[in-house]
Amino acid sequence: MLFTVPPLAGHVNPTVAVGAELAARGHEIAWAGPASALTRLLPAQARILPAGEDAGGGYSALHERWRDLRGVGALRFLWEEALVPLARAMVPGVERAVRAFGPDVLVADQQALAGPLVARRLGVPWATSASTSAELTRPFADFPKVGEWVAGQISGLLAEFGDAAAESGGWDPRFSERLVLVFSTPELVGTAGDLPVHHAYVGPAFGARPASPGFPWQRLDPARRRVLVSLGTLNQEAGARFYGAVLGAAERLAGEVQFVLAAPSALIGPVPGHVLLQESVPQLELLPHLDAVVCHAGHNTVCEALAHGLPLVVAPIRDDQPIVARQVVEAGAGIRVRFGRTRAEELRDALTAVLDDPGPRRAARRIQASFAAAGGAAAAADRLEKLL
Repeated sequence: MLFTVPPLAGHVNPTVAVGAELAARGHEIAWAGPASALTRLLPAQARILPAGEDAGGGYSALHERWRDLRGVGALRFLWEEALVPLARAMVPGVERAVRAFGPDVLVADQQALAGPLVARRLGVPWATSASTSAELTRPFADFPKVGEWVAGQISGLLAEFGDAAAESGGWDPRFSERLVLVFSTPELVGTAGDLPVHHAYVGPAFGARPASPGFPWQRLDPARRRVLVSLGTLNQEAGARFYGAVLGAAERLAGEVQFVLAAPSALIGPVPGHVLLQESVPQLELLPHLDAVVCHAGHNTVCEALAHGLPLVVAPIRDDQPIVARQVVEAGAGIRVRFGRTRAEELRDALTAVLDDPGPRRAARRIQASFAAAGGAAAAADRLEKLL
């Protein structure tokens, strides 16, 4: 089985877990994508087939221009500057990978559009890896013109690669007609019964992560409740104002809560003793020691927190994050605050609510149970094996 992925951790991580499960069952596994980036994101023993190397470095660096965009501007940038150029760059390498590796099934991340383009051209069965559920929830239902524009981007890409179906509306490389692996559950997504039968809710799949620098575990305060604050890897530079609100909330809750803040020290400056500031944290290992999470509503961070039964305060920035934040709030597992305009008092009140009100924790634990029942990587592997 061949996984095609973009050079982004949140999209690669689920495939690591599924790939490991498939390998344990005796299948031969490989990944195709920008090799230099994938080398940092995949286990040392992973087989990587280069595709789109030139675009990969630029793709990862695009956030310098993308980080301050919002709404439709961010969406246009995503398609015009990232998804379509990456597809163009990856197609030749993916085609070489398919011809050399000979996969029985290709598994394509929704942002690695080259995978379905090549699979369809060469007649290889393919499945979708939906690393976020946002695309499955009719995100443009209230904005039909935006949806038409996205459809136009897809049709243009199909036509560029000679797909005869492009002129008649074509097909959608974001969604396999045979299998879509949804790394979530209806308890979070809120679309029970709304998806086709070939969309499989398998819950989150957590794979091995690269080793993190030493974390000062001895500094975790057993006398305080502990909260992680993380904006993920691509949003930190945009968070200067938000970090100010975090420090203000930390000051107001100093007697009750210890903040573990994952952020660049250059953006934060000096912090009080009850705030543990780290450039990066071993998130999966840290979560069992926490009481809540404050984040940007990135799908991976949200699912990792909920998999540990932790309520959330979500401050979405762009892309799928407002949709994921809405899912959290509608499921009752957290509170949404404004990323760009949050005041210290608002953040303090939201955090106090999710820590003190048993409702968000009950909802988080209900979702946690649904994740466990869904099966994760093992369930995804089961579904992929049925395509063989």
